[in-house]
Amino acid sequence: MAAPRPLVAGNWKMNGLKASLGELEAIRDAVKAGGAGRAEAALCPPFTLVAAVAAAAEGSPLAIGAQDCHAKVSGAHTGDISAQMLKDSGATYVITGHSERRADHGETDAIVRAKAAAAIKAGLTAIVCVGETKDERVGGKALDVVSGQIEGSLDPDFPATNLVVAYEPVWAIGTGLTPTAADVAEMHAHIRAKLEKTYGRKGVDIRILYGGSVKPENAAELMGVKNVDGALVGGASLKAKDFMGIAGVYK
Repeated sequence: MAAPRPLVAGNWKMNGLKASLGELEAIRDAVKAGGAGRAEAALCPPFTLVAAVAAAAEGSPLAIGAQDCHAKVSGAHTGDISAQMLKDSGATYVITGHSERRADHGETDAIVRAKAAAAIKAGLTAIVCVGETKDERVGGKALDVVSGQIEGSLDPDFPATNLVVAYEPVWAIGTGLTPTAADVAEMHAHIRAKLEKTYGRKGVDIRILYGGSVKPENAAELMGVKNVDGALVGGASLKAKDFMGIAGVYK
């Protein structure tokens, strides 16, 4: 049984100005030249750059996404962006339920599910994030926490073709800490089992990304773990050399 095509997605978070387009163009050119190998590469810049980045990436294999969306199509939601607006701007992916959204904005599993549903309805692929805090891991609750997030954040009716799950151990994001390969293998196998239980045979094809201080130095080890189908990359995606050093492990 063939594994899903790997996806390496860069999350720029609240970083990036027009001057950052030079890095985007370097990534675009590297991907176009085959630098990502068999992997699909995507970048998720801040809302202010989505249209410009999508225009710059047009005609290349580089996909563009966003970091969040509102659950509604339109309306009196000052400061929010709908999935339809993102699609209109050239995005094909959107991240939902990132731990920083869950923590900073109090997003519940129900909110994440509604946003993912809106993204899928708009024709986008939702990258739904799950993951445990340090206290939850130390307390032996990591698997149960992630199970609950999967059950609450995913709808059994979501089409598997428009769904990606990203496991991000909250305690490893931006800290320089990473789980052991064995820890990652255990969690990704657990997530795969949950997806197969929910989506049946199609659950095998849903990509499960690892996210949490992924760097060129540890990418090969992490991406080599069974059931790891790519990476959700934070800070390392801001520099073309670092991002391609991660995507390049799939040559």
